[in-house]
Amino acid sequence: MERIQFFDTTLRDGEQTIGVNFSIEDKINIAKQLVEWGVDVIEAGFPVASKNDFMSVRKIGQEITGCKVTGLARCVRKDIDAVIEALGDTPNGQIHVFIATSPIHREAKLHMTREEVIKTIQDCVSYAHREFEHVEFSPEDATRTEWDFLVKAIRTAIFAGADVINIPDTTGYTNPEEIGELFDYLKDNIPEFDEVTFSVHCHNDLGMATANALAAIRHGATRVEGTINGIGERAGNTALEEVAATLMVRKDFYQVKTNVCLDKTFETAKMVSQKSKMQIPNNKPITGTNAFSHESGIHQDGFLKNHATYEILTPQSVGVAHSSIPLGKLSGSHAVIVKLEELGYEIDKDITKDIFVKFKSIADNQAIVSDKDLVQMMDEIQVVSNKN
Repeated sequence: MERIQFFDTTLRDGEQTIGVNFSIEDKINIAKQLVEWGVDVIEAGFPVASKNDFMSVRKIGQEITGCKVTGLARCVRKDIDAVIEALGDTPNGQIHVFIATSPIHREAKLHMTREEVIKTIQDCVSYAHREFEHVEFSPEDATRTEWDFLVKAIRTAIFAGADVINIPDTTGYTNPEEIGELFDYLKDNIPEFDEVTFSVHCHNDLGMATANALAAIRHGATRVEGTINGIGERAGNTALEEVAATLMVRKDFYQVKTNVCLDKTFETAKMVSQKSKMQIPNNKPITGTNAFSHESGIHQDGFLKNHATYEILTPQSVGVAHSSIPLGKLSGSHAVIVKLEELGYEIDKDITKDIFVKFKSIADNQAIVSDKDLVQMMDEIQVVSNKN
């Protein structure tokens, strides 16, 4: 099976989330947890951005030995020099350089012609390669770039020394079918495609980041970039835990493997949530509190008979202790009786109907029926029984 590399940018792109500001200590602790989770590359930051960013990249590069550590740089020499200073003497140090290639970015932001962009790629990638064996190049806003020009930019970077080419969907603009076609086009028009690593970096502006990343993997990407919990600029990035879980559950379809220790996923997500002060949404796939919870009576009945009826992976496989069956107005009698038996009640089949009628009267007036509510309900039923 092909192995898919995981490139985590929680500490760089993730920190671009509004309101998120990791301390250097936070970044080191997260980086160590990412190594435990099994990422192949950590993008530690943007060294030229600030003194603290430089120091965090430097310290992570010195302390983290379980994976590669990279720093981000624009195709600007001072940016590249900052990464060289931060990571040039570290054993696992790498560099990631980028420049925008789309017409809107060339014209409105860079004020550069196609020729000027190509020359800048040649100069800056070759400059970075003098100090780093491994250079990643990103044509920013690749999915809105003319495909023929994208090929020229990528081949220029490869000839200048880049051995990783990242295809960023910078604005979350593309869709799974289109990004698959783009990767097919790149394979057909870049003779060096199989000689380098092709990566994909998707944003979630239209809610398709994970789907786009998976489509890219199906069409030739061997590295996926993203963040834990999908945090990041605007609507965020590809949530790496979703990709990891999908590749495991659907290994029959994707036919790839990873280095991710999936059972450390929840622990990792919880740490990033705490350090970023961003709560994981209840309905978040894989790590949300509702991901392994079942309230509908039909679902509860099936789940109690065989967990696989409504769970395509076990909670334990991602580090969650167990599933839960919250009781509410949609719950069925099967789940209610099972819960009462867990609380120690021996339920006579003759009163099951009466119990469920009483339960429904409670559930219709509140969101969740707690254990305390059930005990009180049974006490009341007992009183009625005694009177009868």
